[in-house]
Amino acid sequence: MKIFITGICGFVGSTLAKGLVESGHKVIGLDNLIRPGSQLNVGPLRALGIKVLHGDIRVPADLESLPSVDWVLDCAANTSVLAGVDGQTSSRQLIEHNLIGTVNLLEYCRRHRAGFVLLSTSRVYSINPLSEMPLKIDSTSGKDRYAVDFGKLKGLHEAGATKVGLTALCKETLSPDGIKESFSTTAPVSLYGATKLASEQLALEYGYTYDFPVWINRCGVMAGAGQFGHPAQGIFAFWIHSFAAGKPLKYIGFDGRGRQVRDCLHPRDLLSLLEKQFVAREREATAPRVINCAGGTENSMSLAELTAWCNAHYHLNYEPQHDPQDRAFDIPWMILDASLAEYIWDWKPKTSMTAICEELALFAEQNPNWLSLSGN
Repeated sequence: MKIFITGICGFVGSTLAKGLVESGHKVIGLDNLIRPGSQLNVGPLRALGIKVLHGDIRVPADLESLPSVDWVLDCAANTSVLAGVDGQTSSRQLIEHNLIGTVNLLEYCRRHRAGFVLLSTSRVYSINPLSEMPLKIDSTSGKDRYAVDFGKLKGLHEAGATKVGLTALCKETLSPDGIKESFSTTAPVSLYGATKLASEQLALEYGYTYDFPVWINRCGVMAGAGQFGHPAQGIFAFWIHSFAAGKPLKYIGFDGRGRQVRDCLHPRDLLSLLEKQFVAREREATAPRVINCAGGTENSMSLAELTAWCNAHYHLNYEPQHDPQDRAFDIPWMILDASLAEYIWDWKPKTSMTAICEELALFAEQNPNWLSLSGN
């Protein structure tokens, strides 16, 4: 099968490209190489026989000469929730990368009758209910994290809570396993989340209108060896690389104690799902097009817990600085419920949280200058 991967020189794109080639697929890819460190993946990918093109999905002409493929796997995006407001990227650049680029790819799919897989994000889910949900501190079994207080949440519903967004939290959208696909996507979701949500909708409409298959995989935080760690994106990689390099770290927001929680997924665990989606054209009429793909509760960790893991691994007793000031768009708890993916596709992540941390630590030890190579 011929597969075209955008953002092929990024961490996720390159990881999936290598895995798909090993499975016997023919892969070509496009990358604009603007992300620091991405150029390091060009040589290894080409050594595997992958055709890596320097181009930009924002430019329609860069797609015109591409050959026909069976599937487009869209891994290209500006993935920072602070994009467009942090002074590093303008709002127009963000929209051109994450939305206009998607439109150009969908036009390519329409012309060539190719299927389309969009790697979307957990940040399409509404910030208000996520910020307002009642939380408690879970310190059981060595944990140090926030957890949803479902008892208090039930009481708020019974009392007719009118706080903005809380009415969206009910058993159909939130469970102890995490946030379901039906959770609110009402604004605000950040400019980044809005571009990905709009891309999802456009992809589905293009697929219906022009009769080509579309799958939307909403992913949690990705992590693994070779990721370009950044505090606004690859937080697990950034934290472990910083520990290995002796760089200072800081807990930001939510009392400054590092109890905010995210789930974690290694991108190679997506390969088994993609293989099933690539041959599922006949199932597209019945299978849900949008699913969560994430590590879930079993593969989740707070920053405080990650610090404890790093201290144990490196035999240290380091305590990050504390800054209780919350930042825009930050949320204290985000775990996705991927049970629909398991039910429909028989898919579950295979790489444990501990295995991901160990892989990152080994890579950090072998590449002590990685943070500077990746722009930090």
